[in-house]
Amino acid sequence: MVPFSSSISLPKAYLFPLILLSLAILFQLFIIPSSFPTSHYDVLGIKHYSSIEEVTEAYEKFSSRWSSGEEEPAVKDFIKIRYAYELLTDTLWKRDYDAFGVDEHLHTLEEVKAKYAEETFSKVVLPLLNASSSVHGFNVLTTEDFKYAIGSSKGLLVQVYSSGSSRSDKFLYNWKRIILPASNNACKWMSFPANLLDGIANTGMVELGESELATYLAERTSAGQPFFRNGLPSLVAFPPGCRNSDCLVRYQGDLSLDAVTDWFATRILGLPRINYYSKETLGQNFIAKSGHHKVKVLYFSKTGERAAPFVRQAARDYWAHASFASILWREEESSIWWNNFEVESAPAFVFLKDPGVKPVVFHGAMSSTSFSEIMEQNKQQVLPQLRSITSMDLGCDARGYSRAGYEATTWYCVILAGRPSVELNKMRETMVRVQDTLSNKGDSGADDENSTLAPQAAAALKEKRLTFTWLDGEAQQLSYLSTRIGRSSLWPNLIWKLTINRILELMLKYCFFYVHTETSFETCGPRRDMTDVPQIIIVRYKRNSTKQDEPKVAKRQPKTIWDTFEEDNEDLASQLVAKYDGTMETQEIIQWVSKIIKDGDSTDLPFFRTTTPDLTPEESDAIWSRGSQTVLSTGQGLKQRVQGIITNIHDHTGDPRLGPILLLAAVLSFGSIYLRRSQSGQANQSNGTSQSTEPNQSSQPTMEEKPSREKRTRRRAVSNKDKPTSIADDVPKDAYNLLPSDPDSD
Repeated sequence: MVPFSSSISLPKAYLFPLILLSLAILFQLFIIPSSFPTSHYDVLGIKHYSSIEEVTEAYEKFSSRWSSGEEEPAVKDFIKIRYAYELLTDTLWKRDYDAFGVDEHLHTLEEVKAKYAEETFSKVVLPLLNASSSVHGFNVLTTEDFKYAIGSSKGLLVQVYSSGSSRSDKFLYNWKRIILPASNNACKWMSFPANLLDGIANTGMVELGESELATYLAERTSAGQPFFRNGLPSLVAFPPGCRNSDCLVRYQGDLSLDAVTDWFATRILGLPRINYYSKETLGQNFIAKSGHHKVKVLYFSKTGERAAPFVRQAARDYWAHASFASILWREEESSIWWNNFEVESAPAFVFLKDPGVKPVVFHGAMSSTSFSEIMEQNKQQVLPQLRSITSMDLGCDARGYSRAGYEATTWYCVILAGRPSVELNKMRETMVRVQDTLSNKGDSGADDENSTLAPQAAAALKEKRLTFTWLDGEAQQLSYLSTRIGRSSLWPNLIWKLTINRILELMLKYCFFYVHTETSFETCGPRRDMTDVPQIIIVRYKRNSTKQDEPKVAKRQPKTIWDTFEEDNEDLASQLVAKYDGTMETQEIIQWVSKIIKDGDSTDLPFFRTTTPDLTPEESDAIWSRGSQTVLSTGQGLKQRVQGIITNIHDHTGDPRLGPILLLAAVLSFGSIYLRRSQSGQANQSNGTSQSTEPNQSSQPTMEEKPSREKRTRRRAVSNKDKPTSIADDVPKDAYNLLPSDPDSD
């Protein structure tokens, strides 16, 4: 059989090594030289890293020949030599070029070449370059400072700069707005808040003269040379808790204030973005969809820049209490914002709380500290909502204590329950007026004609023993026992659990637990018709102080599911509930509340504990934590990954080792193919010689005939195996005749 390699034509056999050889030549002649261009030292004809004196001496040699008339250089060569001289005789520029290859004046070199392309070298205006800048850094880090700054829980943003870099000097204005405090003289006039990262991140600057630290923060070429891909300034960030270069993130975008702060806030700190809304979309897309239980925070901006990082951090920290939106301020729309929110100008923050309550407006720029204080003061609605995260703070939970502290044994919670509707909003406005009226009475202490109507209620509110709140009857509809039974290991049969849950479902919802009347379905649970009837109830909590002081007994192992419920949900205080049946007049409600408090404080009823259902959480987690984290892994999106892959490929194409590797692979491939073809040829030649020496070669069967002849021979052998011996066959030596030889013997 002829080997397959010998049947391939010569060009096809050597196609692969020819491709490798072509790539090797391409890399060596074109790609590698472009990756390692001629240095400015080569232009002057001196060795690399020569001193300033050697550079000056080399240039003077050129200059003397030009001035003496020995030679007249081409204008392009003159510009290149002069540019190299000016660059390498500046101390800062030479330092940056030698250590990190920084040369940010190349665009000037190309512009001058194009300008004087048709002129003689004597027409070129000197000097080509302006004097180096003098950049003064802020919060400059040394190597020791950096060791203490890295690994912080707030994250770290570092700017690598050079004192002689003009680009660093231009970026310094935006950098001041990021890191300088608002009290600094350079930032007092700014309409946008200064120190945008105050309180949420650490910042610092590293000068290239701090060579060890600058080298650590720089990128590396394939040859190991430190460099900065996009020149100076270079921004690098370390996420919170990061202590090494493995998690270092480099900024590759535009050096604008908005782009830098958005990159750091979103990718490094994981803060949410605050969307912009217009006057047409604000109501239907934000206010109507951000939840009845949240305060609406509106940020008006003149510039259209994204919200400051500390505002976005507040949006993350207070997501359970408030929703944030940004609005671009336009003068032609100023009347709309004034009529709706009383906003005069931007920047401004507006807090929208309860229906009918006047918006809270703050004009002017804010620092991180002042905004945090304002958020803490305005995170709750005027009439706060009774929720799973607020019940303890409001003192409306039998498992906790009143707002007055541990000393108070009796306290009250007035609850307005109902489904979100126009009727509920009107009732909320009424309850806000009730609360404000009692607050004014308690603060002023005036003895007007109505002061005798509510002395007990006003005093209880001032002592923090009275709380006004509202309850979303539609949201608080999940069964408490169904959750407990579902988590219990004492119910192995799933069908049995579901049956019990269904039976107890209507009995143990939070809203139905307190509003237990004939019209409960018009107040609590899902809306069945157009009827919505908000109801006011008051709950008296009384703690058994004698029972609380008793020594605690070791917990026994629960024997039944009911024992488990009693131990897990034992209330500290007993509860008595009263329902209001009067009109919606403010004074009448105040009188009713005051009467209940008076009776509750004076009447000593038997202490009775019961199990209160849990409040259903309105939201399980923040909006931006659902879905977005599955798309972006560790803050790095698909676009950044693709860009990183392309950058790595580009860097490896400039590796000087790649050309010789391709050349070596081509030589080995040539040799391997040649060796196989030579062995195949020798085998064919020796096979042909042996076949020619055999006799009757022409009679030998071919490859196609041989299998068929072998089959016929085998068939013939099988068919003759049991055939009787013929007369014509040869007589065996031991054969004898059994019949007598005489035919007449019978």
